[in-house]
Amino acid sequence: MPRTRGALAAAAVAALLLPLSACGSADSGGGSTDASGKVEGDITFQTWNLRANFKPYFEGVVADFEKKYPDTEVKWIDQPAEGYADKISADAAGGTLPDVVNVSPDLVAPLAKAGLALDLDKAAADYRKEYLDGAWASHRIPGMTGTYAFPWYLNTGPLFYNKTLFTEAGLDAGHPPTTYDDLFAQARKLAQKTHGKVATLANVPTIEDFGRYGVELMNKEGTAFAFNDPKGVELLTKYKELYDAKALDPQALTATPESSGKKFLTGAVAMNPGSALDLGNFKKQAPNLYKNIGITDQITSTGHVNMYVMGVMVNARTKHTAASVAFAHFVTDAQRQMSFAKQVAIFPSTAGSLDDPYFTEEDGTDETRVRVAAAKSLKNAVNYTPVLFSEQMKTALRNEVAKALQGKESPKAALDNAVKACDTLLAQQG
Repeated sequence: MPRTRGALAAAAVAALLLPLSACGSADSGGGSTDASGKVEGDITFQTWNLRANFKPYFEGVVADFEKKYPDTEVKWIDQPAEGYADKISADAAGGTLPDVVNVSPDLVAPLAKAGLALDLDKAAADYRKEYLDGAWASHRIPGMTGTYAFPWYLNTGPLFYNKTLFTEAGLDAGHPPTTYDDLFAQARKLAQKTHGKVATLANVPTIEDFGRYGVELMNKEGTAFAFNDPKGVELLTKYKELYDAKALDPQALTATPESSGKKFLTGAVAMNPGSALDLGNFKKQAPNLYKNIGITDQITSTGHVNMYVMGVMVNARTKHTAASVAFAHFVTDAQRQMSFAKQVAIFPSTAGSLDDPYFTEEDGTDETRVRVAAAKSLKNAVNYTPVLFSEQMKTALRNEVAKALQGKESPKAALDNAVKACDTLLAQQG
């Protein structure tokens, strides 16, 4: 369950679904927005690469639902991570989209635009209060009214840092940076002390980083991007200074989350974002690092950390709306989410669940320390990545950021060009 898998080829979904946007309202093709009828009928439920590790859990959920609603039958299907967006595209275009589908916000956007995602603000408004506000809002689409998936499991994580590298550079490992000014100052000092051999960061800024810095990413209508504002230029300028000082890893321009993680494991960089899932990897793959691991909060100018969110969407054209909505809610209700969260290092999106002792009480281990801190931060976390920000847009931004860091363009020109490219792609989405 990779943390960023929601970014898989969302552009492919949009490309295939655009012709469907003229097909009519969400309840065309035999579907209905009325979920108040009898819960009955045969439905299909599709998950995203979960069968291998969680087969007994999901078989239990299906059995419990069918016991509660004896006139239903749920067929559970699971798709591999590779090509998941393409599979959804093909099913949507071919009219074979399952009744209930595991999605991420970027995948639900084109489905909603094509009238294939049920508006839960209309069909399931009574359930809204059961979920965290930020989680419920994560499946809203700019320029559209409505919410198009139940929020499911969440994740976020701290910044990990290498205490040994901090200490060797004369930094106070007990007081890691808590603001951007601290981060940039300490990064430059660490690079200077190590003569450029150890960088602090391994990744160039992404749209999520601009959001955390307090940059206005889009206009409220969802019709244009805005991350080339003065604050956006300020952040990219600071990254350019880090890059020149070798405080940003020289391979950051082509880095992936996996390659950055490896650099952190080997001590080539001093800090790296992560989640509770990473602690087990540190313990197994880099025991010396694990013994000297520092854990601190995400740095943000907004007071809100970033939240990764998965959702469960109902096909607007299902023939069994009541059963599909009931099952999507059943999978994501507080009881089921709490049970799932105890099997894997994720967090429930249901209101009140994060107040459970499991998420509030430490036992002296790093694992519980990360879990408690993450749970606390998730209560008011937001998903900074705009749901309309496609893979092509991410590439356009990354390319322009690289030009700015290399000195080929000014930070202002780079972001102006990135916004122009992303606005063009946005217009093509329809």
